[in-house]
Amino acid sequence: MPVLVVDDVPMIRTVVRAVLEQVGVHDVHEAADGGAALTMLNERPYGLVISDLHMFPMSGLDLLRHVRGDSRLRETLFVMMTTKEHAHAFTAVRRAGVNACLVKPFMPAALRKTLEEVWPNDGDKLDEGRQGETVRL
Repeated sequence: MPVLVVDDVPMIRTVVRAVLEQVGVHDVHEAADGGAALTMLNERPYGLVISDLHMFPMSGLDLLRHVRGDSRLRETLFVMMTTKEHAHAFTAVRRAGVNACLVKPFMPAALRKTLEEVWPNDGDKLDEGRQGETVRL
């Protein structure tokens, strides 16, 4: 299943895509905000959404609430990412039904571990990649 990366900063989407490819995920699509992501989610199925928390006009939390409130999208795996300074918001995100949280910047190994947690049966399909590199977001 494809992965949808949602962030309002194009460079961050590019970097997350690169990290996903490093760990063996190659069917990656991008959206610039929660509204665009919701449109894409309604057009085709995605196995996983990796979204930034703070975006305008629709935040990652709002997107998550829409996904969990839609019977067709409810089971979509969802990872929320934000900076350490905003990690306190993960409490609300967890209450809203996120599958995992990821603090930026992160290393490829952290993303790989997160993917293994949300896709436990597919973990053996992920490439080792360059796990020692730090990705600055």
